[in-house]
Amino acid sequence: MKKTSLIISVIALAAAATSFQACNNSTSAEGGENAAVTASAEKGAIVYFNLDRVLREYDMANELRSAVESKVQSIDQEVTRRGNKLQSDVNAFQEKINKGLITRSVAEVQSQKLAEQQQEFQNYAAQKEQEINEEQAVMMNQLADAIDKFVKKFNETKKYALILTTQGEMLSAPVVTGDAALDITDEIIAGLNEEYVSNKSKESK
Repeated sequence: MKKTSLIISVIALAAAATSFQACNNSTSAEGGENAAVTASAEKGAIVYFNLDRVLREYDMANELRSAVESKVQSIDQEVTRRGNKLQSDVNAFQEKINKGLITRSVAEVQSQKLAEQQQEFQNYAAQKEQEINEEQAVMMNQLADAIDKFVKKFNETKKYALILTTQGEMLSAPVVTGDAALDITDEIIAGLNEEYVSNKSKESK
């Protein structure tokens, strides 16, 4: 029994998330070059940070991704197990029919039971797909909220006129290129991680 397309796509998304942290070496190399540059933008300047790098290097993002991936893997294994069991039952039923081992009346009853099992499996798979979607949505909302709050607090001191985010590995937007002194990505990542470690330390006490 094949899993539904949404389950497959979500599992693929989880796999992509696993490789996301290690992908695009060229971009990481560029990030390494920028790491040597300390943002020196003055108050009132328009600055920017690379959101892709933040999501790769933010400890909270990595931990949340890891937790979601573990849940997705567990769900995938259970869906696969149930799907295989159903397929095995269908194969056994078909073999009995082909060999004439059961009467038509018995075959009709068993066929109805298998149809009910198939519907139950599809309902279960759909429920798990929804759970995964909710997990993904909650994770992204938590990250967005944490980054948004930090950047606002960060700018209370920096007093920049405008802080932009740039995304896109092939061609970043809205900032394609800019003065390295206006790139505050390293500061944002360092500040986020420092705050995250501090908050975890407080929670553990």
